[in-house]
Amino acid sequence: MATRRRQRGSAMPAVRYATSPLLASPTPAWRSRLLVILIGIGALILATKAVYVQVIDAAYYRKEGADRYMRNLELPARRGRILDRNGLILASSLPRPSVFAFPREMDASPAERDALAKALGMRRGELNKKLDLEGPKFVWLSRLASDAAGEQIAALKLKGVHQIKEYQRQYPEGEAAAHIVGFTNIEDQGQEGIELAFQKDLSGAKGERQVIRDGKGRVVEAVGDTVAPVDGRDIELSIDSRVQFFAYQRIRDAVAAHKAKAGSVVVLDAKTGEVLALANVPTYTPANRKNLSGQQLRNRALTDIFEPGSTMKPFIVGLGLQTHRVRPDTVIDTQGGRINITGSTITDAHPHGPLTVAQVIQKSSNVGTVKIAMQMQPREMWELFSGIGLGHKPELPFPGAANGKLRPYKTWRPIEQATMSYGYGQAASLFQLAHAYTVFASDGELLPVSLVKRSEPLPTGAGTRIFSPEVARQVRDMLHLVTQPGGTAPKAYAVGYSVGGKTGTAHKQEGSGYAAKKYRAWFVGIAPVENPRIVVAVMVDEPSNGVYFGGDVAAPVFSEVVQQTLTTLGVPPDIAVAPRIVVQGEEESF
Repeated sequence: MATRRRQRGSAMPAVRYATSPLLASPTPAWRSRLLVILIGIGALILATKAVYVQVIDAAYYRKEGADRYMRNLELPARRGRILDRNGLILASSLPRPSVFAFPREMDASPAERDALAKALGMRRGELNKKLDLEGPKFVWLSRLASDAAGEQIAALKLKGVHQIKEYQRQYPEGEAAAHIVGFTNIEDQGQEGIELAFQKDLSGAKGERQVIRDGKGRVVEAVGDTVAPVDGRDIELSIDSRVQFFAYQRIRDAVAAHKAKAGSVVVLDAKTGEVLALANVPTYTPANRKNLSGQQLRNRALTDIFEPGSTMKPFIVGLGLQTHRVRPDTVIDTQGGRINITGSTITDAHPHGPLTVAQVIQKSSNVGTVKIAMQMQPREMWELFSGIGLGHKPELPFPGAANGKLRPYKTWRPIEQATMSYGYGQAASLFQLAHAYTVFASDGELLPVSLVKRSEPLPTGAGTRIFSPEVARQVRDMLHLVTQPGGTAPKAYAVGYSVGGKTGTAHKQEGSGYAAKKYRAWFVGIAPVENPRIVVAVMVDEPSNGVYFGGDVAAPVFSEVVQQTLTTLGVPPDIAVAPRIVVQGEEESF
């Protein structure tokens, strides 16, 4: 008993947990320590990342978050209009819906995709190809869609599909004014003509606004300040659409009638230097530019240069008069229509015998013109040709306008000086020829030209003096003789109006020489003769129906354009309107 009491009253022995075989861990202690260290490192990394996200790179993540519900919407500016001198619209912009999508946000069912494709006017496969591309966050589905298509797509209420207003260019005058007005691309950027030349003025400045979208991608609220778009500036041209359309019709018909390659007409205001019309064939429709060729796009009146031929003869005569080497009644012996210059023979189409200086122009005598020119120094002729614009780019806002060609006078041989007197050896565009003839229309001054309507009358003396007023009037009278019986262009006659001008016919250059059966025919003139109001230049390229003289091909177009233009401008007739039988003109020398 005593023994049991001692055992009950004694203390329990101490348990050593660390060494107890029952509690001992089967995992080595170093592994536990490693686990604790790794957990600590992980916590430190998470804490560091949290600091990085919340503090260091907070702006980036705020932007990423905002991008999920906020967008910057571009607000397009309305492009400025292009107007003619009377306010008639040549180009304007109409709003159209453009449809775009954020493919990553879309969850449209197959049926909804079918409906969307139908509204867009495309096949389902074509739509899927646009939407299923990997990478792009944004894709255009249709630019400048119809209003009906826009309404159908809006009614579908598809997540991730949106619309924005863009502007589509309209060209009411179509192909008649295409080479002047030009056109824009899908981004509303000017590509040709005035659209390109005045891109900065016409385009304006785009605006912007920030919006919040809901879960379906719909705009629910605008936030921040909206930057309003600034519409483009209207450009008022000097062109008269009535004159432009008629000139285009006449050159179009002439090209067709003579089975020609191309043709151009230029009409200038003889008082202001403003361009009233500039028409070319072939042309194009600005609103439908599929399958366009370079031939259609060329503004030939400005870009195509050619040897001006007999249209240079009045300037040589004018220089002879100005320097007192000849008078209008000075008799020139044309030597039976042949002259030899340093071994080369120059001929007339027909032998004329003695001719007055006025008759040299009327009959278009090469020999008579050469005999006047060879009295001059090459430098005098070069200064004249340069002074009327040859070799210089016209002061028009078209980047493709040609300079023409005029070689330095020190390189001229005697035969070259002779041939340049009747327009072989230099080159000019039809526009340059029309511009040059303002010298005769404005009493001896080369007028500054403009394709933009002048806000004020052209001041006196604004032009460059080439000839005295007396010489200009004397040459004008000679140009009038050209259009009378016995001249080379009686077909230039216009009912009710006196006209004067000069024919031009030339073989086309081909390779290093001239094509035997390819010609250019043109006529440049003024009307009315006593008080000129307009200068008109007409060129027909490669007439192929057997008629190729400027007096037969281009002069009739000049006649019609002059009569219609002066009537349109309200210029009263200056000669009695009487029936006249238009006779065949004399063949010109070229």
